[in-house]
Amino acid sequence: MKHDRYPVHGAGLGLRRTLMGPLADQPSIPVDFFEVAPENWIGVGGRYGKQFHAFTERYPFVTHGLSLSLGGPSPLDENFLQRLKRFLDTHGIATYTEHLSYCSDDGHLYDLMPIPFTHEAVHYVAARIRRVQDILERRIAVENVSYYAAPGQELSEIDFLNAVLTEADCDLLLDVNNIYVNSVNHRYAAHEFLARIPGERIAYLHIAGHYQEAEDLLVDTHGAAVVDPVWALLDATYARFGVIPTLLERDFNLPPLPELFGEVARITALQGHWHNHAARQHQHG
Repeated sequence: MKHDRYPVHGAGLGLRRTLMGPLADQPSIPVDFFEVAPENWIGVGGRYGKQFHAFTERYPFVTHGLSLSLGGPSPLDENFLQRLKRFLDTHGIATYTEHLSYCSDDGHLYDLMPIPFTHEAVHYVAARIRRVQDILERRIAVENVSYYAAPGQELSEIDFLNAVLTEADCDLLLDVNNIYVNSVNHRYAAHEFLARIPGERIAYLHIAGHYQEAEDLLVDTHGAAVVDPVWALLDATYARFGVIPTLLERDFNLPPLPELFGEVARITALQGHWHNHAARQHQHG
């Protein structure tokens, strides 16, 4: 697949504020793009603001929101969306993504709660996504989230996800780790879930580490190294859809930079394998 249908290309890294100093000291950074939570940067001035500008001038960026609460009962925060639009325009960032979940109800819940997998919820959240896209004047991508209970379920997770994507006419931020976590916790086949993803809607991918609470309970923490079954699922994703831009999420227990770069390099190597595979197919085709 060609790069130009994706907002970025290659292998990316979530940019945490604590990484900015060490990264700025590197002669070169083996990362193709960065992702930030816009809530952490909107309105930030001074030294951090200058540092951030220096990064957005040098590297492609995508944004991954934390607080919009697409599935929540409260009205959309349209003031925030106006500020977000200015932020994206100022920094030349094309892509905004959010979780297909909710995180507020009169106050912030500081956790991502699953939207009920119901027909009513599909219509509700799709209408909110369309409104966000109208205000931002750009398509957004929503992320499949990890969830630990599914109260009042009428649809399977994949049917709910596909129904929202279709009705909202938005893109997908596909989190490969969340597919794996949910497949273990809810006992479904990760590859069957992957087979039903509409590849043409994928904007980019996330991979991350998680915490094993028990044999049949994984918790999505973004605080550990990526495990082999998730790497294998990323490989299967490239095999099915071609090479897609992929971002390493690491939010807690940040290891030294060489270790982070090592995981980013593993993404790059896997992408190189599938680029070479596609080139060979093309030659023989």
